[in-house]
Amino acid sequence: MRMLLRRLGVYAFTAWVTITVNFILPHLMPGDPIQQLIAKLTGRVTPEEIRAIKEQFGAGLDQPLYLQYLHYWGHLLQGQLGTSISLSAPVAQVLGSQIWWTIGLIGIAAVLSFVIGTFLGVVFGWTRGSRFDSVIPLATFLQSVPYYFLGTILIMAFAVHFHFFPLQNAYDQYLSPGFNTTYIWSLFRHSQLPILSIVLSSLAGWMLGMRNMMITTVAEDFVLMAVAKGLPRRRVIFHAARNAILPSVANFALAIGLLVSGSLLVEQIFNYPGVGNLLVQAVGNEDYPLLQGIFLLITFTVLGANFLADLLYYLLDPRTRTATAH
Repeated sequence: MRMLLRRLGVYAFTAWVTITVNFILPHLMPGDPIQQLIAKLTGRVTPEEIRAIKEQFGAGLDQPLYLQYLHYWGHLLQGQLGTSISLSAPVAQVLGSQIWWTIGLIGIAAVLSFVIGTFLGVVFGWTRGSRFDSVIPLATFLQSVPYYFLGTILIMAFAVHFHFFPLQNAYDQYLSPGFNTTYIWSLFRHSQLPILSIVLSSLAGWMLGMRNMMITTVAEDFVLMAVAKGLPRRRVIFHAARNAILPSVANFALAIGLLVSGSLLVEQIFNYPGVGNLLVQAVGNEDYPLLQGIFLLITFTVLGANFLADLLYYLLDPRTRTATAH
């Protein structure tokens, strides 16, 4: 338990540093978002209208930086992320309408790549030296291909040329969102290529890592003892895989961060709704509040994934509990 408490302390400090940096970085960007917003308005803008815009969107930009920082923390503790300058809506509301697309895309792709890659790694590691090893060069090649490049190839081959999959968007645009078979099937069809591009690019890393760990673990004394005792093969493989999977669990949180950054580009390629499109729009409009909200969301997602990985590692590895008890 002490280990988890120490990790929580590290995450709390990391969160504070991240929030502070997240506050400072947008203010170092050149340009004035308020003036950009005013310039986009058609017609003559009166001084009263300019004053109203600054009061609504300025969030104290005319105050000293330390006062802005204190106001930012106060609003953050109240769950207020500010108002998007470009969309004229609360940042929390904007993120809430788009985050589920990204979570669905990343969540499904992360689980599929981890489960399938880990299973294949166990099989290839246990049967090392067999004909399955011929898959390793292909896996190494796929591991080096970025998500967005592979996504472009999949679009050209299976969407443009063969017309097997829809070209873009999250669902057929003539459909109205709702809990019905037609809409759900459209969601499934449009998500296949984006998920496939992420899974194929990240699958090889899990498979090769698990295979190498299985080869090392199989040579351990406890595995050889289990085989000598005549334990069923399935049980021996399970015990070997349980120990070999620990590094993969520790690396899963890091992979979440890579998946988040990769999925942002995938969303752009497939014109898929989500945080990626919001990020590009926020950068183009110098929308400081929306940028801060997106970076904060991504950071806490990675921190949460790291903590869950630590918790799972703590549950799977008895040595961590023994070391903590002493």
